Amino acid sequence: MNQKIVSVLTLAIALVCILGGPVKAQPNDRPNFVFVLTDDQSYGMMGCDGNEVTKTPHLDQLARDGVYFDRAYVTSAICTPSRISILLSQFERKHGVNFNSGTSVAPQAWAKSYPVMMREHGYYTGYVGKNHAPIGDGGYTSGLMEKSFDYFYAGHGHIKFYPKDLHEIFKHAEADTQVEIVGESATDFLSDQHRLEGAIRFLESRPSGKPFCLSICLNLPHDAGTSTMQMRQSDDEIYKSLYRDVEIPLPDHYVAKEDIKNPKLPPDLLKTKERQTGYDWVDNPETCIERITRQMQALTGIDRMVGDIREKLAKEGVDQNTIIVFSSDHGQFQGQHGLGGKALCYEQTTHVPMIVFDPKAPHAESGRRISDLVQSIDIAPTMLDYAGIDAPIEFQGKSLRGLIDGNAGPVHEFIFTENLWSTHFGNPRIEAVQDKRWKYIRYYKNDTFPASEKILVAKQLNIPVGKMLYNVHDDGIAVYRHYVESPLQGEEPVYEELYDIENDPAEVNNLIDQDQHSEVLERLKAAWKQKLIEARGTGVPKVIRYTADNGAKPG
Repeated sequence: MNQKIVSVLTLAIALVCILGGPVKAQPNDRPNFVFVLTDDQSYGMMGCDGNEVTKTPHLDQLARDGVYFDRAYVTSAICTPSRISILLSQFERKHGVNFNSGTSVAPQAWAKSYPVMMREHGYYTGYVGKNHAPIGDGGYTSGLMEKSFDYFYAGHGHIKFYPKDLHEIFKHAEADTQVEIVGESATDFLSDQHRLEGAIRFLESRPSGKPFCLSICLNLPHDAGTSTMQMRQSDDEIYKSLYRDVEIPLPDHYVAKEDIKNPKLPPDLLKTKERQTGYDWVDNPETCIERITRQMQALTGIDRMVGDIREKLAKEGVDQNTIIVFSSDHGQFQGQHGLGGKALCYEQTTHVPMIVFDPKAPHAESGRRISDLVQSIDIAPTMLDYAGIDAPIEFQGKSLRGLIDGNAGPVHEFIFTENLWSTHFGNPRIEAVQDKRWKYIRYYKNDTFPASEKILVAKQLNIPVGKMLYNVHDDGIAVYRHYVESPLQGEEPVYEELYDIENDPAEVNNLIDQDQHSEVLERLKAAWKQKLIEARGTGVPKVIRYTADNGAKPG
């Protein structure tokens, strides 16, 4: 065979091996992307969204340079389903994966994720930080996540505040703390030559002729991170002393456990005594202030990392062609209404920050605050839109490019959120629909077996408590599928709420029984039914069995 032909074929085979398929021709002026996703960050924790104590100068500047979406919401207020929803641009009801689902994302579903789509269309892709999405046969151990990126430097499950303590991949990082380790890897990805030992790479340098897409996924200010902060000697001063000389206020509507007279939700609906003990810090003011202080420290660390990344982009000469997206996977309660944790459909858990900075957007659009409703599943189609890539039909989100560029109107009239993580930890199944003013929430019967009983038996029989609480068995798949389908088949709610978000953003006053709002309620109930059907989609979810019975380990 002609040597020239052999060389061409060899190159083609190499590209197929690297990219997982043929590279589709695209123009060379496509933008780069840096997507930063935090964990457990509610709206209102930064300077740019109203926090007057936490120092976030770089994020505030990013908001001034780009656009800030004041009404951004997640789909599910729990880590794994929310992160998969972002990756696949699908509601949980469609993608079918949660901690209690007994499933992982099937390869054919993962093939339509935004990072795989970008890689197939010529983008150089990287993923750093925390992966909390079980992908492929075997979930976290399948290796499919690692193989799907040109550059991978992440730990599966929680990486906590000192990632080296848990994950081998981070052992050679210079820093010891999470934000700084993630920052190291982000800088390494953006460098022309990769030097960070431990990172999984398919190319030794970032190709100069390719656009790139870097996904930075943090495990902060999540409790798994802030609860493990130790003020080690090697810690940056941010994590030792910052904010410890100022008075940190308790959140508005904070109620200590001993002062709860009227629970926010009926005790047989939200079984707070079964709540995971990791959220007990909300129960008294002292531990609450300590945890909020740590969350603020973590956010200032993240803020500095964002500033360093922007500086690196400028140094590499790519800052004027790199779109930066910043958001969170959900929020969490800090003792408001006496509540702790997440998984509910209140503003505190579903309303998150979202900033999009496009350096090529018209200057007049910089610094805008957009009050139109948007959702986390809109991030993937937005990035693909800017990249010139057609979004797959499986996507349920919408591109926000028109809103960002200032030449289009609203993309959502209603937002739908849900909780299907109903387990022995006491959370009920929930669905909510809202427009710009009103929110309707419906709850279903909570007959889950209590965690306290499982813990008691585990201790009596010397069974590891973690296995008793977190292992999902095959029968759990059927239970979860029932949770998904039952409301579509006519299951009635056992409790409902109606809130005037415009005038009562803290959701203090439930107006469900007030006759003067009957027309609003009927309109929202009709919207709920429509959005429920849309969220479920059609067909069987593309998932793989992932239970303790076939070797799965909790994330």
